[in-house]
Amino acid sequence: MLVITRKTEESFVIETVNGEKIEVIALESGKDRVKLGVKAPREVKIIRSELLLAETSNVEASQAVSKDVLNKLYHFSPKK
Repeated sequence: MLVITRKTEESFVIETVNGEKIEVIALESGKDRVKLGVKAPREVKIIRSELLLAETSNVEASQAVSKDVLNKLYHFSPKK
């Protein structure tokens, strides 16, 4: 993990493999929060990590349920 220290209004830039530049700006900091601004091309998807984790968990859960349901249906189908 790279750790970067910035003062308010300072920024750093992330350059993607495609050459797109994403600038992250420290807007303000408080007791237990930091407010960041992100300047990126419109096509760059930016998502909070907790939402990404929830989305991943939901997909995994739905896949597990689907496999389980299909397995049960297979075993309950009449044998010929």
